[in-house]
Amino acid sequence: MSTGRRKKKESGPMPAASAGLLRFFEEETEGIKIRPELLVVFAVSLIVISVLARALFA
Repeated sequence: MSTGRRKKKESGPMPAASAGLLRFFEEETEGIKIRPELLVVFAVSLIVISVLARALFA
């Protein structure tokens, strides 16, 4: 058993801003919930469609 050999790392208190961000992300909000992967796929497909439309019809 180690009684006093290990010394705990002492650290200061967390900044108030990070605690506020954690509380912010824990709250549930109303509205549409979309997975980030789906949003990226939608954005990339919209870019590809607009580039193809400009190349074919302009």
